[in-house]
Amino acid sequence: MPRLILGGVLGGLAMWLVGFIFWGTPLSLLALSKTDDAASAALQQALAQHLGPLGSGAYPIPWVGTATGTQLYGQGPVSMVLFNSSGFANPDTTSLIGGLMLAILCVLIAGFAMRLVASGLSFADRLKLVALVAVAVTAYSDLGQPIFNHAPVGYFFYLWLSDVASWVAAGAVLAWALPRPAVANV
Repeated sequence: MPRLILGGVLGGLAMWLVGFIFWGTPLSLLALSKTDDAASAALQQALAQHLGPLGSGAYPIPWVGTATGTQLYGQGPVSMVLFNSSGFANPDTTSLIGGLMLAILCVLIAGFAMRLVASGLSFADRLKLVALVAVAVTAYSDLGQPIFNHAPVGYFFYLWLSDVASWVAAGAVLAWALPRPAVANV
């Protein structure tokens, strides 16, 4: 159990560091589209005016719950606005701490699963298992967004790469930390 906890903590840290490299550095600009300052200010003002009274939430624009909204949605343009009515610092150190805690928790859960089903596997086989599961799960959840929701391909492809890299880094630490399989004496 101590090796599992050590692997979860160190694996979570590895996951967090890889995520930081992808999203906390200028490398993240590869995934993002930008507007100029005037357009940003105008959009921010429109968001505050129209969504501010409704509060934080995920808003499909236009709303498809009405006949008019459905028609407007079909005409375009469309957007999914992830709206936060409050500002926050960039970078937000609170989210960095929360993200590290979430990474540790997720890697601990993966460690329990690995211990249950893959304890007899070698380091390389454990790492392959984590990598294959990471590719499969993140491909569906990340690459599925452009397919199911017509979301921007570049952003979600970058997200997918960052998620796979994070899980492979965490998996390598877990595969190292968990007890090795016993070698049979011949």
